[in-house]
Amino acid sequence: MFRSAALLMLLALITSPLVGCGGGGASDQPELGQVSGTVTMDGQPLPNVTVSFVPETGAPSNGVTDEAGKYELTYKGTERGAAVGQHKVSITTPTEGPPAPGYKDPIPAKYNENTTLTATVAAGDNPPIDFTLESK
Repeated sequence: MFRSAALLMLLALITSPLVGCGGGGASDQPELGQVSGTVTMDGQPLPNVTVSFVPETGAPSNGVTDEAGKYELTYKGTERGAAVGQHKVSITTPTEGPPAPGYKDPIPAKYNENTTLTATVAAGDNPPIDFTLESK
């Protein structure tokens, strides 16, 4: 009897730190909204570009367009979506390693380093957030 009680106490001590680890505690992940859309430039789909949504506070979400210019955002590379709220959006052409001196992204700066693009993300599924870029 004493041995069974001791075993139960030991089991309770071992498993007690695991209770509540499934999401009942505080999390630093904000509420996310699912975001997808299409990027075009001069009326044509823009494939293989990075779309970044940068919230006012917190981590950005990113996606890469496919051959049809469609993207879907992920948060911290694993969760689908972007933080709920207002975002600055940048669209860039990825490069292998650091860009060479004098490199100029074929996408105009007003869509990336000096972006004028913004978007608002709501909780849950958002309607498509499309970007229509002009090369000039």
